[in-house]
Amino acid sequence: MRARSGISAPATDAREAGGRRLCVYNGGFLTQRRIRRILELAGWRVAVGQPRPGDWVGVWGQSPTAWRGERVAARRGAPILRVEDAFLRSLHPGRAGREPPLGLLLDRTGVHFDPARPSDIETLLATHPLDDTALLDRARAGIAWLRDAHLSKYTAFDPAASVPAAPYVLVIDQTRGDASLRASGADAATFRDMLIRARAEHPGLPVVIKTHPETAGGHRPGHFGPEDCGEGVTLLTEPVSPWALFEGAVAVYTVSSQLGFEAIFAGHRPRVFGQPFYAGWGLTEDLTPHPRRGRRLTRAQLFAAAMILYPTWYDPCRDRLASFEEAAAQLESETRAWREDHNGHVAVGMRLWKRGHLQRFFGRHKRLVFENDPARAITRAEREGRGILVWAGKATKELDAAPVRVARVEDGFLRSRGLGAALVPPLSLVTDDLGIYYDPGRESRLERLIAEAAALPRERLARAEALIATLTRERLTKYNLAARPLPALPPGRRILVPGQVEDDASIETGCGEIRTNAALLAATRAANPEAVILYKPHPDVEAGLRDGQMSEAEALAHADIVLAEADPVALIEAVDEVWTMTSLLGFEALLRGRQVTCLGAPFYAGWGLTRDLGPVPARRRARPSLAALAHAALIAYPRYLDPLTGLPCPPEVAAERLARGPLPRPGRLNRALAKLQGAFASHAWIWR
Repeated sequence: MRARSGISAPATDAREAGGRRLCVYNGGFLTQRRIRRILELAGWRVAVGQPRPGDWVGVWGQSPTAWRGERVAARRGAPILRVEDAFLRSLHPGRAGREPPLGLLLDRTGVHFDPARPSDIETLLATHPLDDTALLDRARAGIAWLRDAHLSKYTAFDPAASVPAAPYVLVIDQTRGDASLRASGADAATFRDMLIRARAEHPGLPVVIKTHPETAGGHRPGHFGPEDCGEGVTLLTEPVSPWALFEGAVAVYTVSSQLGFEAIFAGHRPRVFGQPFYAGWGLTEDLTPHPRRGRRLTRAQLFAAAMILYPTWYDPCRDRLASFEEAAAQLESETRAWREDHNGHVAVGMRLWKRGHLQRFFGRHKRLVFENDPARAITRAEREGRGILVWAGKATKELDAAPVRVARVEDGFLRSRGLGAALVPPLSLVTDDLGIYYDPGRESRLERLIAEAAALPRERLARAEALIATLTRERLTKYNLAARPLPALPPGRRILVPGQVEDDASIETGCGEIRTNAALLAATRAANPEAVILYKPHPDVEAGLRDGQMSEAEALAHADIVLAEADPVALIEAVDEVWTMTSLLGFEALLRGRQVTCLGAPFYAGWGLTRDLGPVPARRRARPSLAALAHAALIAYPRYLDPLTGLPCPPEVAAERLARGPLPRPGRLNRALAKLQGAFASHAWIWR
């Protein structure tokens, strides 16, 4: 078994088989491109016709069409590969027809929900040592990740949606005729018995029946309806977070639902009336114990087998097989986009050149509506149940007082290969419903995320540490511009002073007395008379696109050398310290292990990681690690869009695109607008 890769043994074996033919008799294998692609990457070549010696027959679980393949396989003596959706699938159920699955279960010996014969997952759970420390650490981190991000098999729900008042007994409904119920010998009487037992075993407690998403969506009927309600029994049909639902439950009852599986990781010991794959391992109360299953497993061991080793996960952005963590990151990105955008937005203060890109970022589930007038935007947002997105520099008091959700938008910290002021579209944007990261005058969502990240367990921070390593190895920064090689630098204790755009909002809101490049250089020299001071002008200023130009003679009054168009990473690597007002280069220097002194109050100051000489807010009392700061700033706060597939993506994909491409180039219109912007660089209306 390959614990590190997250690829199951069956998928690995198949891939090593070199494209073995898989004969299919279900049209879905031919028409659903994602399924064909996952099978292809896993080493299976989908084909039609009669199986030849060495071929396999592919069937979808125990679906109504499975008999066709089963009959051919029996007649030809061909082995069967049973295919099912993996346990993290998509936003909506497959029958909704909106999204393909994020992974597949490829089982050579059975199917996970049928206890009549051993399946690959049962064999894993029964025989795999499941004692590797790294694997179990991944499992524990995965459980925490799914819980904290409110991820489940289907994720199109609002984690903040209200659940019944605790305490209650949770009874999980399933769809009629489901193959897992037939395999367990369950029928409508089983569900009636389960409800009766739930009430009898918890007298006086309310009972909540959670319907299946396919029932709520009108795709398949369930076993319970309004006629089952009354006398302390209610039916919950609205989409809610299973993790929030589990929190208020004192007991969970299921026949064979995946929610029973997830309830185990929420700390429950569910009462199980069927024989699903997760029953029989000491983590459930089984009404009908299975004679083959007697091993006692921990929650981490169950998760490791079922979520890391067994499934074949897929990365749609990179178009390759993926680990569990990569699949979870992709689902989290797509889920966040749906949760924030499915009600739609009215966008305010957005320049014309940005609108197409903003539509791709935020209009995937409901198209953006653009308004320039804040009052009209508020009226329309209220009328249509939308939120408001406003470019941070265009926010007004009127919008702050709006009775709808208002989020400020700005570029993220891994932005592009090229300048924003040159109208190169970003790969990342941030949305902030509290303030905005560069303004310390009010709490921002990023501040809150940094404070929360200080309490993240070590396993959750491993992702941030790996991302820091990637950025360092690939030499990535915010803009990733082509740069001149560094000249020979004077010896001594070197301090890098990055120039800034002097009318930038971070200077206006986050600086005290020192708010110009000249004043910053003077203060750095005064505090470090013997140091070698290197001054790097801001790239927007060098390009003539923003304000803040300082002559070389002015800079050399305090600096030892001015490095125009220099590689910021090479400079960080060549110095001992960075002194800055609010530049993002200070954050990039922290990631590379340099000491940073702040004379303003950038988002990364005040947390114990920098030397702070500026007006840092007293509310920044948490003491996060560098990895926690990076987790908040690079993973939790921004949203990323893959320029190749157009999908929401995790930061690791954005970093890969910035390092190796491909990336879109700005069109001719954008280049013309950039030149016009340069001609009016002193006028804020061009950019903000």
